[in-house]
Amino acid sequence: MGKMSVNLLGIELDNPIIPASGTFGFGYEFNELYDINILGTFSFKGTTKDPRFGNPTPRIAECPAGMINAVGLQNPGVEKVISEELPKLTKVFHKKVMANVSGFSVEDYAYTCEKIDKEDCVGWIEVNVSCPNVHGGGMSFGTSPEAASEVVRAVKKVTTKPIIVKLSPNVTDIVAIAKACEEAGADGISLVNTFLGMRIDLNKKKPVIANKMGGFSGPAIFPIALRMVYQVSHAVKIPVVGMGGVSSAEDVIEMMLAGATAVEVGAANLVDPFACKKIIEDLPRVMEKYKIESLESIIGGCE
Repeated sequence: MGKMSVNLLGIELDNPIIPASGTFGFGYEFNELYDINILGTFSFKGTTKDPRFGNPTPRIAECPAGMINAVGLQNPGVEKVISEELPKLTKVFHKKVMANVSGFSVEDYAYTCEKIDKEDCVGWIEVNVSCPNVHGGGMSFGTSPEAASEVVRAVKKVTTKPIIVKLSPNVTDIVAIAKACEEAGADGISLVNTFLGMRIDLNKKKPVIANKMGGFSGPAIFPIALRMVYQVSHAVKIPVVGMGGVSSAEDVIEMMLAGATAVEVGAANLVDPFACKKIIEDLPRVMEKYKIESLESIIGGCE
């Protein structure tokens, strides 16, 4: 069997498969279905400074080859994540976990990241800059190089662990934002988050989702996500974690050839809770089929 392990910012992963934040809870829920220690790691539910109930329902809309969600960062807040969720997580998951952090101001990000950084079980902090800047008119931090840089600099001042910045694809030039994050001190980049989408109920003649619009994810976005991973990985010198519509071992290989060091799996977990397990189990077959002896050797192999 080929070598499936990869090194993500100094931490060895048994394989590159990482369930994406918001699709895997805090891990222990999925551990009731299978041993989640087979994963490379996982990114736990997006955490904010204060508790959030999330958006009004309905929050989910089905689409051909995908789904739209507008959950709204529902989470118990960083204090309870640390005191209640992480102890339950560490009972079942014995590897370093990726902490996903969101915020609505630079101060929010810094506060939450500083708290999370002190937790032994956390190996990386994934900073989601797709959140609206409440002090900047509601536009996402990730829509401008300047705003994204400000978050990165603030977070780096109060943390010791690798910072991976999660980028939104809802921008004109994602490469410019990735490069700005790198220059501000980011250790890695993860992309892409969901695309902004909408569905309308023909009977009610109203949006299906109470929030009107939400994040579109699933297999339909894979080619666009792959293109963005390719562009960013060729423009920065720091590792890239690829995601967006990944649902098979073949998709993982494509993402890695495009330049991803590791690959997150999102919506597929909501369709099939065993999706990541199946991908990991199928990787050796796909590696053999395409004569791949080591996954690390193919990172960025598509020129």
